Amino acid sequence: MDIRVLATFEPLSCTPTAAVLGSAGPISIFANFPPNPSFGLFPGPEFSNTWYHSALADKRAGFDLLPSQSDIRARFNVNLGNVGCLTGFGWYLGLDANHGSRLDLVAVLLHEFAHGLGFSQFASVSTGSQILGFTDVYGRNLFDKTAGKSWDQMTNAERAASAINSRKVVWTGTNVSGAVPAVLSQGTPLLRIASPLGIAGNYAVGTAAFGPALTGAGVTGPLVQALDAANVSGPSTTDGCTALTNAAAVAGKIALIDRGTCAFTVKVKNAQNAGAIAVVIADSVAGGPPADLGGADPTITIPAARITLADGITIKANLGAGVSGSLILDLTIRAGADANGRALMNAPNPVQPGSSISHWDPIASPNQLMEPSINPDLTHSVSPPQDLTLPLMRDVGWFPDADLDGLADNLDACPNSNLSPSVVVNSCQTGVPNTLLRTGCTISDHIARCSANADNHGGLARCVADATDTLRRAGVITGQQKGAIQSCVANSGTP
Repeated sequence: MDIRVLATFEPLSCTPTAAVLGSAGPISIFANFPPNPSFGLFPGPEFSNTWYHSALADKRAGFDLLPSQSDIRARFNVNLGNVGCLTGFGWYLGLDANHGSRLDLVAVLLHEFAHGLGFSQFASVSTGSQILGFTDVYGRNLFDKTAGKSWDQMTNAERAASAINSRKVVWTGTNVSGAVPAVLSQGTPLLRIASPLGIAGNYAVGTAAFGPALTGAGVTGPLVQALDAANVSGPSTTDGCTALTNAAAVAGKIALIDRGTCAFTVKVKNAQNAGAIAVVIADSVAGGPPADLGGADPTITIPAARITLADGITIKANLGAGVSGSLILDLTIRAGADANGRALMNAPNPVQPGSSISHWDPIASPNQLMEPSINPDLTHSVSPPQDLTLPLMRDVGWFPDADLDGLADNLDACPNSNLSPSVVVNSCQTGVPNTLLRTGCTISDHIARCSANADNHGGLARCVADATDTLRRAGVITGQQKGAIQSCVANSGTP
């Protein structure tokens, strides 16, 4: 069965420094569809009242549910690299991943086609509403750790809240979870608060492009609000943009500084000059997850990280009771997974329609094909140990089926069946329909097995007689059909 893609190059959204590379999705979706009534062991939908992408529904049905229409609609940016559209960074059209500074079209094609094949969900990430009130097979694998519910169990309001619940939405499909240890590297950057107990726990951080990287040993100490003088660049006394006025309090501790007014490197350097052992910068605008800290200064020798505005407010409210913690690379948590080894989904706040939930969290390392952005270090593999795309496809219902009989290879007793219309024995046409049995084997497969295992012609005849007698008693063939098969075997020269 073919998967048909309607793909075009068209003008898409562009600026000189950014561009939409492509977009794709299913043209139609299906629920409660039947399996093929005339051939094969195709299972149909795994769940009722659940939407499936068109190509996936066709696969599980065993026939094209809407033969007049393509399965996937894909668009790719025709202006890429032109002046005003990611100027100078055009498409690389080769198949060898030697794209250099250009955009690898193969990686973008794989990314977009994966969306069309099943790597996307259909509920609104803005309102949480579902099409006709049905969940989708992708959403059944989405779990919100705060709500303690999967997306198919939520109200519309709960889904909308989950779509912006950064680093708290995970994929629960068993194929992806089983592949995570082979794909994602160990080490997630965190701010781990040890006390007071009321706010103890792990806080997401964005890491700095400057200074030393976080390590498994971490940097541990009390958190202290850094203070500086108001000045012409701004009235804030907590932004760290000038020499700290409470250097004695900051020395030997982790400085907490507010974002704003000056560069991140200036803030960290001022804290370093005051004797701080690390810096935590609290964001000044709502949202999450915390972005990384950009900048460059080779003289910075202490680590730094950013936390969200909400987390900054929580920590600052407890400074009077004494807050202690560690900036650490937690080697027990893989980059892009939670502590239980479940892959993190992209759930930025504010919501990003077209990106939220239908991608992996960008914290994943190594970079994954289905992150929101196409990274230059991607391979063309969609399988472990490089990538988690194929395991997710298995979780939403795609299954390997080498002989296309509708039974997954791991359940198929004959994964490479002879699916010819009728039983032929050594060029002798029996006229007997080559029935496909529930085991995934056909009548021809049973005869071939007899031929392979028999020591002589007599052994072949006895094996086929036993096999056809079993089929006759099961009502698969008639006595006349059994005789036709045995007659062809008797006149064959095999084995």
